[in-house]
Amino acid sequence: MPTTPLLSVTGLTAAVDEKEILHNIDLTVAPGETHVLMGPNGAGKSTLGHVIMGDPVYTQTAGTITFDGEDVTELSPDKRSRAGLFLSFQAPVEIPGVPLSSFLRATLAARPDRALKGKEFRRRVKELCAELDMDPSYLNRELGVGFSGGEKKKVEMLQLLLLQPKLAILDETDSGLDVDALSVVSRGMDLYRKTCDGSLIIITHNTRILEHVDVDRVHVMVQGRMVREDNASLIPWIDENGFESFEQGAEDAADADGQASGAGALDGIDAGDLSAVVER
Repeated sequence: MPTTPLLSVTGLTAAVDEKEILHNIDLTVAPGETHVLMGPNGAGKSTLGHVIMGDPVYTQTAGTITFDGEDVTELSPDKRSRAGLFLSFQAPVEIPGVPLSSFLRATLAARPDRALKGKEFRRRVKELCAELDMDPSYLNRELGVGFSGGEKKKVEMLQLLLLQPKLAILDETDSGLDVDALSVVSRGMDLYRKTCDGSLIIITHNTRILEHVDVDRVHVMVQGRMVREDNASLIPWIDENGFESFEQGAEDAADADGQASGAGALDGIDAGDLSAVVER
């Protein structure tokens, strides 16, 4: 019997300042799966993550978002979060005057299913800090203020492991990280999968972070369109050949129909045969 999807995005179209930037996106994620969303800069990858999370900056003009059996299309971001959605930011914000420990307590307090009392909270945070090679003294610092890029990503991994969401969308989590920080983030993702059995959508244009991740499906976005879906074998092909052929496919689809998703532009072409597309 087919598994009921955890996330089902159907015909999603979205705009910002009345400019359409996502075109008829379809995306399905089953429980426990790890999906990778790739594409060149400006493809709309981060935008898709924010629209799924309900970011009010973007206006969803068509389509539906169903999560864990519930239509969340009209729900606010906080309600989507309580339902089990999580989004890490490409550039985490700084909040002066708010200690990290207070922020984490408030975040858990908003989730009764994850609430931890004083000693239990401190013990759990201390355990996770050890797993992430994170100095516990950071808990007394203002949220994000003076943190390096790697430290901010560790804090997001800490939040992820504390909240244990059903689906985590990690937006360019590898951006600007050195090798050591990248290793810690990879460890955090692995721990999340093992302890929470949650689903992941990893948004990236860099394949380094995927080297030690078991990937179920790979999606390629170009110009706000989903142009390709395949298994993990697509990752090394992209690493070697880049996104040029997909960009041409998206341009062809846009020329054919300005509102089409472009998903069929490269349909039926195996990853191993895509070199023929590049050579056209």
